[in-house]
Formats: sequence, structure tokens, C-alpha cells
Amino acid sequence: MEDFSEKDVNEIIYLTVKYCWALDERDWVSLSEVFSSDAYAKYGITEHKGIESIIEKCQKSLVPLDFSHHMVTNHVVEVEKDEAKCKCYFQAQHVRSSASGGANFIIAGKYEDEFLRINGEWKISSRVLTKIWTEGNEKVVNP
Repeated sequence: MEDFSEKDVNEIIYLTVKYCWALDERDWVSLSEVFSSDAYAKYGITEHKGIESIIEKCQKSLVPLDFSHHMVTNHVVEVEKDEAKCKCYFQAQHVRSSASGGANFIIAGKYEDEFLRINGEWKISSRVLTKIWTEGNEKVVNP
């Protein structure tokens, strides 16, 4: 039998949502609170180890944009003591009005995350982004 509570599930889902708000508000302090210090992230073909590398990747991708809007949904959470897994769908709208060929680019896919409870708080220790579909002008995010 799994050893978890509804509180654990809610805290894990909350972290996936906090991640989205941190990206869209360019709140790098909040973003650092979502991950463990030695977290791993794979965003498509790029891999990042450690919170500094993850934040640097997010800054490089998002700071040039006018706006972004990240959403997560359909969470499935599994908890085993102080470790957990969560998968969810995401959709992210990116806007850069100066992009040649159109100002909008949408990417949709799934996050597959691993979590650790560290000093009583859940943190993402691993995040793998898998792109499922895109729409719009990719030059918005890759000029």
C-alpha cells in the first residue's frame, strides 16, 4: 500500500503550478524553491544539472519574450514515503512581437517529474519535458 496523504499530492501538484507562475513572472527566486539544489532537467534535447543551470536555461529562453503563459493539468501522482513521481500535461504560449513570421508559438507536451521530500518539503529532483505538438512560429523561441 502506498504511504501518502492527500496533503502530499496537493503539495506536489502545487509545485508544478508554482513552476509555471515562476516562469511567467520571471521570478527566479521562486523557481529555485521548486527544485532541489542538485536537480536534473531535460528540456527537449538540452540537459541541465543543478538549479543554477536550470534557471540559466529558463532565463535564456524566456527573458527575450514579451509574454509567456504556462499551464499544467491532468496530474497523476504516486508517492512512496519521501519520494514521489508525477506526470502531467503542459501547454505553453510564447509571445514575441518582434519575431519575423508571427508573434506566437505554442508548445504542448508532458512533464515527467521525480520528487524528494527534503527537510519536510517536496522538491522536484528530476524533470523531463517531452514535446507532443507545437503550433505557430518557432522563431519566437528560436530566433
